[in-house]
Amino acid sequence: MDKFIWGILAGTKGTANRVRIIDELKNRPYNVNQLAEKLELDYKTVKHHIHVLETNHMVTSNGRKYGNLYFLSDKMEQNYDSFEEIKEEFIKSNDDTCAHVGHPS
Repeated sequence: MDKFIWGILAGTKGTANRVRIIDELKNRPYNVNQLAEKLELDYKTVKHHIHVLETNHMVTSNGRKYGNLYFLSDKMEQNYDSFEEIKEEFIKSNDDTCAHVGHPS
């Protein structure tokens, strides 16, 4: 699972946003609009990242319509500790670009 999480998070340009989305969904479910507001991101940006995370079974929703709530998938919940380790490693190696992930640069 670690390699899979590395591939989805660290192997792409959208890592910081995906990390922020996963961190927020760990706390509570959100719809795309709420996440966009909370993270101060464009709706389409959040929708794109949610689609990638959902396609890769890292998040799940309660349906396929506007306003759906998104949650961490059971698979992601079970591997959240690995996610945290990978997130910290990514932040350490990308200090300049990751201050907005919730850690000081």
